Amino acid sequence: MKAVIALGANIGDPKAQMDLAVAMLREATDVISVSEYFSTKPVSDIEQPDYLNAVCIVESELPAMDLLSLLHGIEKALGRQRLEIWGPRTIDLDLIQYGSLLSSADELKLPHPRAHERRFVLEPWISIDPEAILLTHGKISELLVQLP
Repeated sequence: MKAVIALGANIGDPKAQMDLAVAMLREATDVISVSEYFSTKPVSDIEQPDYLNAVCIVESELPAMDLLSLLHGIEKALGRQRLEIWGPRTIDLDLIQYGSLLSSADELKLPHPRAHERRFVLEPWISIDPEAILLTHGKISELLVQLP
């Protein structure tokens, strides 16, 4: 199944953390493509450094919940602590889309419910998949035009 994963980091050594996260994904999935790393401003009002963001497209045979658990395991291995929403982090891995799966379960919302409004997800994604479509909102190219 084709999965779209967003990566972000802004404390410690963000590039090294993201490189390591991608390497760990390569061990567990078939990584098809990884975008360049984009420097972005934080979304929240919390004082923190800028982020590095990227998107990775993988093929995986894992069920969606197992892939999500894998992502959480990589975060934990790389020192992720969930201290505050939208706060600084050593690594953040979000499952954005998983094939054509739609889920509104509390533990797994697919596609990611805020992906359509996040330039730091859409720009890296379109850079590696120009024809990308977010299942619930349409073409990524059209979504980007609508963002401020």
